[in-house]
Amino acid sequence: MQKNDGIAYHRIAIDAGVFLDTEKTGIGKYAVNLTDALMERAGASRFLLRYFSLHRSPEQLKIMKCYGIGGAQLDACGFFVQRIYKAIWRVLPIPYHCFFPKNADLSVFFNYCIPPGVRGRKVAFVYDMVYKRYPETMHWRTKAMLEANMKQTCKRADLIVTISAFSKGEISRFLGYRQDRIIVVPCGVDFRMYHPHYSEEQKHCARQKYGIQGEYILYLGTLEPRKNIPRLIGAYQILRKADPAVPELVIAGKKGWQYQEIFALVKELGLADHVLFPGYIDEADVPLLMAGAKVFVFPSLYEGFGMPPLEAMACGTPVLVSKTAALPEVVGDAGVMVDPLSPNSIAQGMEQLLTDEAYRQSMIKKGIARAAFFSWEAAADIFLKNVFAQDSFYNREV
Repeated sequence: MQKNDGIAYHRIAIDAGVFLDTEKTGIGKYAVNLTDALMERAGASRFLLRYFSLHRSPEQLKIMKCYGIGGAQLDACGFFVQRIYKAIWRVLPIPYHCFFPKNADLSVFFNYCIPPGVRGRKVAFVYDMVYKRYPETMHWRTKAMLEANMKQTCKRADLIVTISAFSKGEISRFLGYRQDRIIVVPCGVDFRMYHPHYSEEQKHCARQKYGIQGEYILYLGTLEPRKNIPRLIGAYQILRKADPAVPELVIAGKKGWQYQEIFALVKELGLADHVLFPGYIDEADVPLLMAGAKVFVFPSLYEGFGMPPLEAMACGTPVLVSKTAALPEVVGDAGVMVDPLSPNSIAQGMEQLLTDEAYRQSMIKKGIARAAFFSWEAAADIFLKNVFAQDSFYNREV
């Protein structure tokens, strides 16, 4: 056990499967950034990274090797496949410790579910309740997996960590989990990457790489129903009818469930020459595209936090978000709030940011100041102080 600032840091095991995604989305980015900050704060040698290595690519295994070089302990299971284990553990509850026998004081699971047979204390990260609130926006397999596993996860978890006060209330409401056993650890911003000081040449190179010509409005996130992209496209059509010279709309991100409907709608509305789909954006290019955008738009139906708008604000780009779920909690008064169910409301918000320069500049300044409150170092401190500063956590009845 190591102590620092009066906090006892026990041996922490991390289920590192989400680290291995080469095209990381929200959960993967959150897990990696928070773990990096935790290691810096508590010491990498305190951490045991567990992962299934069978059928992994050399690129994925290299990711874990880097953590080993950095001082973390690696614990690989090379005789089973992770996705198979996750698919069968409810009907064939093979204990987790059969794959990972090394002991830890605390095991952390970043992707909602805790498997059977985990020794020691357990923490599950649960980001939102979209599968309860908007089940129609999720792939049926994902919804079925969560429905099947969340009840057992609540029984197994000693604590649940979530990312906003909004999500804390949702988890308590839908799962009946005690609020005093839910910790809020907000997302952070890596200010080494997300800042407004990129040169015009750097931003120009990023635009060229992804085929962007001139000024643009940017959406960046997974292409899936809950992100409300069809209404965003409808709002953009309203803008173009009012002003054909409006900047092009760039819809960037990984293809998710039902993404085909988004492409079909753009063709149906005759917007194919004005809406660009560059696909997944390399991590190093994300802040460049954010910093170069005229406006960043994120009119999602439901978010447990909303990391992309926060990162865009840090880059000095004014943001438009939905006035629902956790997004007002994240953005505060530093962005334009719209009704996500109304294309007219979305269009009016975009128009204001595009045409009112004084207002636009005020939102840029407010956004940079607001983003400064969110750091991964602060998030790591919240996690460590709330979990390890409480001796009662290790004496609580399971």
